[in-house]
Amino acid sequence: MPQCSVSMAGQSSSVTGECDCLAHRFGNAADNLMRERRYPTDITEEEWAVVRPLLPVPGWMRGRGGQPEAYCHRQILDAIRYLVDNGIKWRAMPADFPPWDRAYAFFRRWRDHGLAKGFHDQLRAKVREREARDTEPTAGVIDSQSVKADAVVGSDSRGYDGGKQINGRKRHVVVDTLGLLLGVMVTAADTGDRTAAQVLLERVADTHHRLELVWADGGYTGTLVEYCLTTLALVLAIVKRSDDMRGFVVLPKRWIVERLFAHLMRTRRLARDYERRTTSAEAMVYWSMTLLMTRRLARPHPQRA
Repeated sequence: MPQCSVSMAGQSSSVTGECDCLAHRFGNAADNLMRERRYPTDITEEEWAVVRPLLPVPGWMRGRGGQPEAYCHRQILDAIRYLVDNGIKWRAMPADFPPWDRAYAFFRRWRDHGLAKGFHDQLRAKVREREARDTEPTAGVIDSQSVKADAVVGSDSRGYDGGKQINGRKRHVVVDTLGLLLGVMVTAADTGDRTAAQVLLERVADTHHRLELVWADGGYTGTLVEYCLTTLALVLAIVKRSDDMRGFVVLPKRWIVERLFAHLMRTRRLARDYERRTTSAEAMVYWSMTLLMTRRLARPHPQRA
């Protein structure tokens, strides 16, 4: 069936044919009507050209059982992007998207099997290549962000951050020098930065073998510096604020990770932690970053002099 599209800022106005996702080509998605593209978070034709080759092959196509999917992969992605960017509840999904429980089942499957992170990592590699960087970074920045938690967050995964005076959870992140996410871990807000950093840096170092240097603030001093050097072969460089500084001062390297936090807070689902499970909270961070990177990859690349 033909798919309609409406002209809007930053989105292609061309009328596309039937979707070429695997659920349409080999599944039962053609049995359901195509929706009209109307929201700013909908995947544009330029973004779809980037995203389509990176989507994993469903289990039912690899002989792992299950029924052929009945809903278009592109529409499911549109639904998840809409939810993350606008901060709605799953059950409040607009009626022109696939049913909310099908979109959530897709989100849950990608979360539990690491597909959301894998999809994100492929996009990050493409962005780094576009910026004439190696796909694997050699330097990064680590920091944490405490956010308030909704009432659905249980006491087993929430705590009180006395420094920030926030009752909720804490996001620990490592980014590269472009501000792209290398790893995220969500804990209770009363978890110490050094305790969480030891686990997170170990995960990141196992995944990114070329990582040699990580900048951090004064909260990561102490035995963690020696642990990173002897166990992980990482140099943890502490960027401290001088005692004679007054007011707001942009500190070297640390502003990179602060820019990431600013982007996450513009994603309304992440303005507060609404997830019952910390793995869902981490997946939401990855989906927020995929939204940023697909838009960046879809923009025309300026010619370098």
